[in-house]
Amino acid sequence: MKKYIIYLFIFAVFIHAQDGFSKINSMPGSFARMGFGARGMGMGNAMLAVTNGNVVSFYNPAVPVVQEGNSLQASYSFLSMDRSLNFLSFTRRFDFYSKKNESNVPSSTAGVSAGLINKGVGEISLRDREGEQTGTFDEVEDVFFLGIANRFSKKIAAGIMGKYYYNKIYKDVSATALGVDIGVIYFANDNLTFAASICDINAAYKWDTGNIYGQDGNKTDPKFPVLKKIGAAYRFDNPKILASVEFENSNAGTNFLRMGAEYNIFENLFLRTGFDKLNFSNFDYPVKPSFGFSYFYNTGGFTAGIDYAFVIEPYSSSDQHIIGVNFKL
Repeated sequence: MKKYIIYLFIFAVFIHAQDGFSKINSMPGSFARMGFGARGMGMGNAMLAVTNGNVVSFYNPAVPVVQEGNSLQASYSFLSMDRSLNFLSFTRRFDFYSKKNESNVPSSTAGVSAGLINKGVGEISLRDREGEQTGTFDEVEDVFFLGIANRFSKKIAAGIMGKYYYNKIYKDVSATALGVDIGVIYFANDNLTFAASICDINAAYKWDTGNIYGQDGNKTDPKFPVLKKIGAAYRFDNPKILASVEFENSNAGTNFLRMGAEYNIFENLFLRTGFDKLNFSNFDYPVKPSFGFSYFYNTGGFTAGIDYAFVIEPYSSSDQHIIGVNFKL
């Protein structure tokens, strides 16, 4: 007897299908739009123009050119409804010096950033035609990304990032997608930066359920939403506060505002807050406030840090807790 897989449930556990429903919630890649790591999610994901501290190209492919040292980051999320969300990234900047230039100023700067976001839903019920449970299965979705960037002048940096999405729902039912992100940064001065990016260009899954349902199977190619973002960030010298704002428009009819702040309360302790997804196209869409902190410990050879973020998740039985570690080598 053929088994029925409840596809809607798999996707619904990652979206908000309530009064604040939006078309973007039913489009592929929703897990990758939840944010990246404890620092970003603690600042409401308003990270497009942030160019200090540990950065990752997932927010903006141009930022690796400002990374100090080699940055390795990993995070794990505690979520409700048997979900998981994990992050891993490595970012490095490369400075190139000209033999004709005797100063310590590099003649050019490049950067690279690579990483992974892993999402899963466990213990999903598998039922037959009569609705009797015959077992359980897990759904897994990943995105691997690799970004390269170059600083063309003191004022301008740009980058490009490739994304490879993989989604395995059940046995022989899986799909892949390739997408491209492009980002730029404008350094107005030492404290103020502006940024822009376009995300998930040309990304689409290709599903084929013929392996399970035979002639009753379907072939579909749902497209990812294309996201267009602009943002700004400003670093205050006294007190040491970083403030950022970001606006995102998509071809799914959303217009999101994000804001975040980070306060360096003393040498190695940072406090954060922010909010994500204030939707000007639908004010019933739930906003996601967040809070977090980081603490760093410097040793002789490297710097180690621990990150934490708390994100309020509407319509869920519990909120999100993200714990991360990072190393600067």
